[in-house]
Amino acid sequence: MKRASATVLVALLFNTLALDPAASAYLIQTTVPQAGGCPQFDRWNLSVTAPLNRRWSTSLPLAPATVLTVAASQTDAQLAEIEQAITDSFGAWSGVTGTTMNATAYPGEIAPLARASGANSCINDAESNATGMNSICFNQSSMGFTSGVLAFTRVLTANAPGASVGTSGPAAFAGQILEADTLFRNDGQATFATPAALATSQGQGAYDFESLLTHELGHWFALDHSAVWRSIMWPYAPPPGQFLGQRPTAQAPDGPLADDDRAAIRLLYPDPNDTVNVGAIRGQVLPANPFALATIPAPSAGRSVTGIFGASVVAMDASTGAVIAGALGGWSCSAANPPPQFDGSFDIERLPIGHSYLIYGEPIVGLAQPSDFGITLGEICPSGAIPACTTPALDTNFNPRIRPAGP
Repeated sequence: MKRASATVLVALLFNTLALDPAASAYLIQTTVPQAGGCPQFDRWNLSVTAPLNRRWSTSLPLAPATVLTVAASQTDAQLAEIEQAITDSFGAWSGVTGTTMNATAYPGEIAPLARASGANSCINDAESNATGMNSICFNQSSMGFTSGVLAFTRVLTANAPGASVGTSGPAAFAGQILEADTLFRNDGQATFATPAALATSQGQGAYDFESLLTHELGHWFALDHSAVWRSIMWPYAPPPGQFLGQRPTAQAPDGPLADDDRAAIRLLYPDPNDTVNVGAIRGQVLPANPFALATIPAPSAGRSVTGIFGASVVAMDASTGAVIAGALGGWSCSAANPPPQFDGSFDIERLPIGHSYLIYGEPIVGLAQPSDFGITLGEICPSGAIPACTTPALDTNFNPRIRPAGP
């Protein structure tokens, strides 16, 4: 069996971690094929005959309780309340138009939500029990719960066609996701609340379960962290008692998401019938002083660093001022001439056409560091929770110029 695995740890509590650098347009998890070449976007290979299976473990810690609900503990009503929050979290992503994940346009590609009774239904730390079943667990121990980690997601991807785990079936391409599992902290250091429970006095000290799970499910679908503050994939959690975005409704199931989240999921799973979200802006972020990068060692033979790596590039609607999408600029890779070139390239795709956009770039410093973005470990820190979470500031030594791609 040929398999490459990536562990995405998304902490939602107290501290910060170093991450492998994110790869390209938006912040999408990638896999380097076993045969070499350019990194490939990770993504599911879904169809009606091979839908995304999903389940959650009904094994819940009792002393202390991990998930607060309005319904009484250990009742069918409690399980139904948690399950509704899980369903709504999935619905935020499947409610995005212009994507093959959309439940209305492409029904049947996401299987019904199932239940599992075992506490250890998710991949363990040794990754020795991968089943191909995508699970959410609340009562499974893990060394991944270091200080500050509220929840994390493990994503196993194929590094070559034919790779498989458990019931996943053989992969069709490098980067195909084989299994994704999310674990929530269960040692009493954090408490989560369903939307109904969050509105109670007891829930004011708990983290919003729906916001956290929606973020984690973004990792299921291969999204990495975003440098856009409003994004559900922003690597810092809302404070206890608060939630991000809007609660989902029948009219707007994707209410918790930001435009940046929607653009990213459209990039990975584009609807071929979408004629609106088909715009793209590409370019490079270069230093004002062309000699500023001369002392940086070449990452590979003949591939010197020629552009700014780790710059946040954002497309903003010129009429409304709304941030529509962002990317972490840094590199490009030609399939005809790998490996990657660190030339400061950025690529913002799936933008609505018929709009004018302002583009700006800034370094990732202060509140969000370049190390907060990557496919191996990810972490979220709540606003104002610790001194390490400070207000972002521009690096005075950073004076980029953005060059559009092409003539």
